[in-house]
Parts: sequence; structure tokens; C-alpha cells
Amino acid sequence: MRTKHEAENGTASRAAADGARTRRRRSRRAGVRRTALWAALLLATLATAVPAGARAGGVGRGGVGGGGEGAPPPVSAPPPATPAPATPSTPTAPVPALARLWPVGVRPVVLRGWEPPASVYGPGHRGVDLAAAPGDPVRAVAAGRVSFAGPVGGLGVISVELTGTGAPPLRTTYESVRASVRKGDEVASGDVVGFLAEPGPRHCASGCLHWGLRRGESYLDPLSLLPPWLLRRGPSRLLPVPDVP
Repeated sequence: MRTKHEAENGTASRAAADGARTRRRRSRRAGVRRTALWAALLLATLATAVPAGARAGGVGRGGVGGGGEGAPPPVSAPPPATPAPATPSTPTAPVPALARLWPVGVRPVVLRGWEPPASVYGPGHRGVDLAAAPGDPVRAVAAGRVSFAGPVGGLGVISVELTGTGAPPLRTTYESVRASVRKGDEVASGDVVGFLAEPGPRHCASGCLHWGLRRGESYLDPLSLLPPWLLRRGPSRLLPVPDVP
């Protein structure tokens, strides 16, 4: 028969063996969990790396995708179109025909009309040239406030912001003029703002008034300020011819 000491040793040995088996089972389960975790991480990495088109098309012959030649390269969207800059002759609001007289004379001859430029610095004629003689009075065509009166490039220029024409307001310009008004003066329609100066090198050789119109940075036709009855000429008259009965 076994002694008490041998029985105790046998019990301890079995307990140690059971503990070892338990630790091995736990180790195997932990290893399985780690393997499953690494597999999940690997699948997630592969799913992220493969393009969406390749995932949708499956794996084809010759590479990823259903076409056999690999997934097509991504197509970038075209850049948004840049709007063309407005030319200086583009109006921002209609011009009211609020003038009740011409700036010089009664119905002066238009020596050169308005020729809007195609671009900001393009050629053109940003106003009209009206026949007049040096010393002729120059009048405001409508009520407003003098925003500038002084020389520009050696020529006298007057600008008048017209009352009640919106924001930015319409602004008439007169060149080349000896000003009789100052900046900030209020003028009414028909008020004399200056007198025509000697002809400048940039305009008519015989004398004329360069009359312009702007709204902000846009150049406009100043004749659009005149109502139709001011633009029309008077009726034709037959003049007597000498020696003809």
C-alpha cells in the first residue's frame, strides 16, 4: 500500500498535469484569437487598398477588374470654367433718357460717335465728340454733383455724378474744359460748368467737346441720355436759289 506521502505526491502531480493542460488550452485559444484578429486586419487592409471599381468588377484575367486589363485610371473632373471678365462697355443697368439739352450748342454735329472697346485696354472711342468752338459754354445735361474738376493728362476734365441714377451712379465727363465749378458743387440741368478750351492733341483739330458717360468702370454711350426729340433734326427746308424763278 502507498504511504500517505506517496498519495499526496500523486495528487500534486495530477494537479500539476491538469494545470499544464489548462494553460495549453488557453494558449491555443489565445493563439486562435490572435490569428483571427490578424486575418481581419489583413482583410480590412486589402479592402482599403483595392479600388472601388476593382472590387465591383471582381478579379479578371490579367489583373484586378472585370475587363482583363486592370482597372482604368481615375478620371479627374475638369476645372470649373472661369467667367470672362466684363468689358468696360458692358452696362450694369439701363440708362434713363433724363437729359433735356445738349452739353454744347442746340443740336451740335457729332464729329465722332461712341465706339465701345472690345477689352479694357482695347482701341475704341469712349464717348462722342461734339462740334464746338473754344470759349463756348459747357452745360450739365442733368442735375448732379461735381465729383472731379481738374487737369488729366494736360487737359481740363469735369465729372458730374447724376442724381437718382442708382449705385454706382451714372457719371458724365466733359473734356477739354476750363472749369467754373469745383468738386462737391451741386449743379442743375443746364448750369454752366465751364468753357470749352483750345483743341487738345487727342481730339478734333478745329475744336470739339469730348462727352463721355460711365457707370462704375463701364463706359456707356452718352447719347443714350438724350430723349428721341433731342436726337431728331428739324424738318428740311427748301432755300431759294438765286436767278431761279
